[in-house]
Amino acid sequence: MARALRLAERGRYTAHPNPVVGCVLVNDGAVVGEGWHRVTGEAHAEVNALQAAGIKSRGATAYVTLEPCSHHGKTPPCAEALIAAGIERVIVAMQDPHQAVAGGGLRLLTEAGITVQTGLMQSDAAALNPGFLKRVTAQRPFVRLKLATSLDGATAMANGESQWITGLEARADVHRLRARSGAIMTGIGTVLSDDPSLTVRAKDIETNGLQPLRVVLDSKLRMPLAAGMLTLPGTTLVCCAGDLDKSRLEAANAEVMSFSADEGGVSVDEVLQELATRGVNEVLVEAGARLAGHLLDNDQVDELVIYQAPHIMGSQTKRLVDTPSWTSLADRKSLNITDVRRIGSDTRITATPSQKN
Repeated sequence: MARALRLAERGRYTAHPNPVVGCVLVNDGAVVGEGWHRVTGEAHAEVNALQAAGIKSRGATAYVTLEPCSHHGKTPPCAEALIAAGIERVIVAMQDPHQAVAGGGLRLLTEAGITVQTGLMQSDAAALNPGFLKRVTAQRPFVRLKLATSLDGATAMANGESQWITGLEARADVHRLRARSGAIMTGIGTVLSDDPSLTVRAKDIETNGLQPLRVVLDSKLRMPLAAGMLTLPGTTLVCCAGDLDKSRLEAANAEVMSFSADEGGVSVDEVLQELATRGVNEVLVEAGARLAGHLLDNDQVDELVIYQAPHIMGSQTKRLVDTPSWTSLADRKSLNITDVRRIGSDTRITATPSQKN
């Protein structure tokens, strides 16, 4: 199963909006076939493993990181493929909560006389697909907030100068975060000050041509027609508040949608719900202190990835987050640090917000 989990990771940048899944087939104590879900619309992990094993599949045990599907989608049901191949036992890390499956695959296998076991390395399997699991269970994507800061918590100088706080290795690591995301969200302030592209540009990442949906929260439609992202491959979704004239930006190749107003801006909650309906599993937020603070203040962040550079920028700087309503220690946001590692000369801290009592 550990091998199947590692195989699943190979589809990290190409399988979404589908979950990443790995499969290993074992017969007479030897691995006879293995596979992973490479690209949405193509064969799933189980089918790839069966094709690799050929006739050695008969009588084998299948180790699968997620319940085999039981419905006809873009591909036939994997449960039926396992049955037809003569698999004798299937060990599944976790059940698929998607309503189209939700135990259906396990029932098909059991009714066919196949021995089925579930729960092996379940927490590891769940950690592979945080966005998919949240989208299908809560109808919301997994929100990951990326921040870059100096040791003293600065994100830019007072005049806005911020390129570059972190080193090349950390910036390359951000492209891996982008590549695994279905959408990248930012605010209009960041667009106006930095003109970001919000694309995956690392040559060592195979994305099968996929680019994340670019999402700009722009309540008053101040998006400039000269914005670089409007000329790049992929889709730019501009989210405004209320019924405004969209024609200017639509003529510039942007998709524009209206949402309710939220604290003077666009309702982030409504935007996230819209992204879930589009099949977005993970949203990477690359934004300024105001939007970052708003998300944290409203408990809309599932994970923070903070790149901390080994330097001090001093007092004439801009801070990490803008949270004017936090006025006492009781307002602070506690974090559970899940990973700390060096990325080049910088430190990457991964954390999840603690639940309040």
